[in-house]
Amino acid sequence: MSEPRGSESTLPVLEKSAQNAADDAAKGAPQNTPTHPGEEPPAAHDLGGGPRFWSARRVPAGIVAAVLLVIAGAFLYDVVAVRADRTAAAWRRDLARQLAERPLDDTWVLVGAGVAAALGLWLIVLAATPGLRAVLPMRRTHPDVRAGLHRDAAALVLRDRAMEVAGVQSVRVRTGRRRADVRALSHFRDLDDVHTDLDTVLTEAVRGLGLTHPLALSVHVRRPGKKR
Repeated sequence: MSEPRGSESTLPVLEKSAQNAADDAAKGAPQNTPTHPGEEPPAAHDLGGGPRFWSARRVPAGIVAAVLLVIAGAFLYDVVAVRADRTAAAWRRDLARQLAERPLDDTWVLVGAGVAAALGLWLIVLAATPGLRAVLPMRRTHPDVRAGLHRDAAALVLRDRAMEVAGVQSVRVRTGRRRADVRALSHFRDLDDVHTDLDTVLTEAVRGLGLTHPLALSVHVRRPGKKR
């Protein structure tokens, strides 16, 4: 069965602008206005879907910064040593000689150029793509608040709803960015009836998640295998 990987991954992601938070604090008004018994809750205005959340890319940025710091520090130290009337380091003299003598079609030159190009392309892709593929953006009901739902949390909700269907023994749910794959075991009732009920219940559950792009459902129902 699909279980959350950790307590942190099952929590929704919320973003709120600092200006809006300050305004709410100055007004002294809570985020959700309580209603008296018998009153209808205030209608939330659907502002449409928001864009995907962008990753901070802390790990790649930290690795690149550390590598550049080490390389630049080594070159700077050697240049300062030369300016102080010391002999240049052997590795820098050998590097300068290799760059001067090796032709452009040399195997090692081509390999180094390929590695550098691949790393550059990787950094460009990281800079141009949002990342955070595990967070599904939700529809916005407030102009200054964005919310996202982790895939594990969405899978847990769908699994719990599927387990409420009569005849379902166990369920495994895997969620992607666009699709939810549901595989259920039914120990009684007709499989077609269980499949129809699961389609109905899970379609309503997906709608209730409030995602910008509702997940497409793929439901499979079968009998449990024989125990050996």
